[in-house]
Amino acid sequence: MGTSTHHQLITLLTEQGARFRVMEHEAVGKCEAVSEIRGTDLRQGAKALVCKVKGNGVKKHVLAILAADLQADLSQLASHFGGLKASLASPAEVDTLTACVFGAIPPFSFHPDLALVADPLLFERFDEIAFNAGLLEKSVIMDTQDYLRIARPELVNFHKPSS
Repeated sequence: MGTSTHHQLITLLTEQGARFRVMEHEAVGKCEAVSEIRGTDLRQGAKALVCKVKGNGVKKHVLAILAADLQADLSQLASHFGGLKASLASPAEVDTLTACVFGAIPPFSFHPDLALVADPLLFERFDEIAFNAGLLEKSVIMDTQDYLRIARPELVNFHKPSS
């Protein structure tokens, strides 16, 4: 599982002329551990959350991307889409919408029913972002501007303020 997503991602990045590199490493799903292995800052890690937004006649799946050091405020996501509440999707929904295991989801949507949003703070701190590339044992480190150009996420502030 995730192999086809990995190939789809690498093909897309290559065809679009992205500046990126692939790293192979131990299969780890935790942001902190994988950042250490990659030699990247936790704050440049792109954490991908598959969410569902419901209420007010809204029923939508969203791939929400934010910096790995931040926590998501799902109520902000819900109100952005006009819904009443947002929650994390079930493992079965994650599998259907991303074909990846939790922790390996790249910050790209390859499914027509999965809207892509990203918190802009991720792109303001570093020239590169890092993320798992469909598989827990493969990461991509890529140019931030190339990511924005190729993935074209809708930018939405949804991180919780730091305490």
